[in-house]
Amino acid sequence: MLEWFDWIAVAFLSLAFAALGYWIGSMATHQRWLKSVPAIREESIAKSKSVLAGLFSEQLAPYLPNFRHHPGEARFIGKPIDFIVFKGLSEKEPTEIVFVEVKTGKSTPSTVERKIRGLVESKQVRWEEYRPPW
Repeated sequence: MLEWFDWIAVAFLSLAFAALGYWIGSMATHQRWLKSVPAIREESIAKSKSVLAGLFSEQLAPYLPNFRHHPGEARFIGKPIDFIVFKGLSEKEPTEIVFVEVKTGKSTPSTVERKIRGLVESKQVRWEEYRPPW
């Protein structure tokens, strides 16, 4: 039968081993985290560059070679659609209104952009005039 001193020694050793295990585990986790930081930073920078390139391309799209519309007829909106093109506006004879969404790389239309495309395709577009009360 164990004496009270033996119980205290067993409890102390159990706590010491638990603390040692916790410390070793936290050091191993910290080392794994330190090793993964450069990869996380590179991924973050790559994503940031991609987003910035997309935003930059949106602004410059009318001036790029394969843009199918006259740059002077394109009006930048940004969100939720990038451009509205008033075809024929440069000759003061508008003939068509075109909604243009600029996509770069592997990006795809957002849910809102797809819904707006559906509204345009189903001709749920109208004209409205607003006159301020003053």
